Amino acid sequence: MTENTETKPPIVLIHGLWLTPRAWEHWIERYAGRGHQVSAPAWPGMEIEVEALRKNPEVMNGLGVTEVADFYEKIVREQTRPPIIVGHSLGGLITQILLDRGLGAAGVAIHPTPIKGVLKQPLSSLRSAFPVLSNPGNRSRTVALSAGQFHYAFTNTLTAQESEAIYQRYHVPAPGRPLFQVATANLRRHPATRVDVRNDTRAPLLLIAGGADHTVPATLVRQTYQRYHKSRAHTNYHEFARMPHFALGAPQWERVADHVLHWAVQYLARHPRSNRGDKR
Repeated sequence: MTENTETKPPIVLIHGLWLTPRAWEHWIERYAGRGHQVSAPAWPGMEIEVEALRKNPEVMNGLGVTEVADFYEKIVREQTRPPIIVGHSLGGLITQILLDRGLGAAGVAIHPTPIKGVLKQPLSSLRSAFPVLSNPGNRSRTVALSAGQFHYAFTNTLTAQESEAIYQRYHVPAPGRPLFQVATANLRRHPATRVDVRNDTRAPLLLIAGGADHTVPATLVRQTYQRYHKSRAHTNYHEFARMPHFALGAPQWERVADHVLHWAVQYLARHPRSNRGDKR
């Protein structure tokens, strides 16, 4: 019997900064076409289209990591069964927070923003975040990237013309507060980006890195992976050599999407008891 949306695990997709759920459009179509129920909710206040957010970015002012994580926790708990949680960039950090809270059947963090404890920040990461972190007042503001800044941070393996098309299709201003929370996490005892890396009971986690990523270089993702080494929960790492930060739509995005789904589905098939249900 062929599996359908009632037997295949649902999938929840979480976008990151400077993007909206529109960035997942190809992934939604691909996963839905394979029989999965897919949802890609927008962050709180971002439920309007890209063009409207550009005109009214103030709706995101002050939005932080915890508010976003709490919002997605409610969505995950509303699923008919524990979903596969997939997050990109800051959405990858949110994915890890949700798994640490006991949610999800499996989680995949694609080019994830660092959790507390990741110390070495490459210069390219600092340059990518500079448009926000350069002004302390941006902590409570929403900040847009120029086309050139977006090209460096998201689509550096593409031509300027190719990057411009992606920028016009997907880019929106982003709240500055999450970046300040990430930047100061290691100076605080209980930061919003803290995850219990020794949690033995969380769902399995796959960390994906891009070898050409300027914003979250592979060295950062490997540091995150190493932070989990004392946990008995399953953690895996995979790197796509030429992938920039925009793994959701850059050339060869299909390879990333297929690897994510294959890893999650195969793991759950081999370990059916790991799909134990969310802690309520």
